[in-house]
Amino acid sequence: MAVEQDWEFPRDLQPKPGELAFDLDRVLGSVVGLRAEIPEDAFTASVLGTERTGNGVVIRDDGLVLTIGYLITEATTIWLTTRDGAAVAGYPLGYDQGTGFGLVQALGRLGAPALQRGSAAGSARGDKVLFAGHGGRGHCLKAKVIAKREFAGYWEYVLDEALFTAPAHPHWGGAALVDEAGRLIGIGSLLVEEKVGDNEIQGNMVVPVDLLEPILNDLLSYGRVNRPARPWLGFYATEIKGHVAVAGLAGGGPAQRAKLEVGDVVLEVAQQPVDSLADLFRKIWRCGAAGVEVPLTVARGGEAREVKVRSADRADFLQKPKLH
Repeated sequence: MAVEQDWEFPRDLQPKPGELAFDLDRVLGSVVGLRAEIPEDAFTASVLGTERTGNGVVIRDDGLVLTIGYLITEATTIWLTTRDGAAVAGYPLGYDQGTGFGLVQALGRLGAPALQRGSAAGSARGDKVLFAGHGGRGHCLKAKVIAKREFAGYWEYVLDEALFTAPAHPHWGGAALVDEAGRLIGIGSLLVEEKVGDNEIQGNMVVPVDLLEPILNDLLSYGRVNRPARPWLGFYATEIKGHVAVAGLAGGGPAQRAKLEVGDVVLEVAQQPVDSLADLFRKIWRCGAAGVEVPLTVARGGEAREVKVRSADRADFLQKPKLH
């Protein structure tokens, strides 16, 4: 049930304990493997799959694990595997769609140390970091911060400021980004192409750990953030030549019910022009809470037309975890 262990980074890309100001073995012991099983009829199964593997980071002595939420969304079974090979069942405590963070509670004794949380706020381009996946030093990569900027994901997701690192870690999901003091500053989310100078290089997008503290108590208490849900339209959007277009539709979602079509170019939200992916989603969210009617102006077949989409709470489409 562990993440595959039959590979290692070349030795020159791995950190050397003598070069570090912290206990590398202790840090690496805090990173666990995570495997989740999702029902075939789950809403996210067709997009994210029914078997998901990645990483998690122990952040509390009682076995509370921080990971990236897409690994555990709608999971019915979760297994956590320590560096020593111990496998412990886990329960998905919470998932925050705004940040993308997920929390898992180990249901047995992990015996893995909690990793101290730091802050990404002071991180700057060029800073040295470590990107650690489950599996010890062979799965730990010396990297650098190559950018800090806004990130917009096609699935109605925006971070005001995300971290981008290179070289890329091939098993990034839920992996730990660690600063030079050995503190957790981010959780791996995506593999991306990032422009550095005149070159496009492969790197990772990382969610800053600073976003966890304001929502942690809510996730522990309610499984989600205790505020009105954002309006969700259930479409996938992309930027094409300065325009934002519909690239896909979630089956049975609000956008599909409102008869939006793939290829529609979104010109306006509530009569306000749209100039980027992030701008589109923020203007939708400013219309009100989930359930609000969102008026869109779209271009289709050379003509502009008005489409009103009755938004929803994305969580209502997801299967809820069950404690067996």
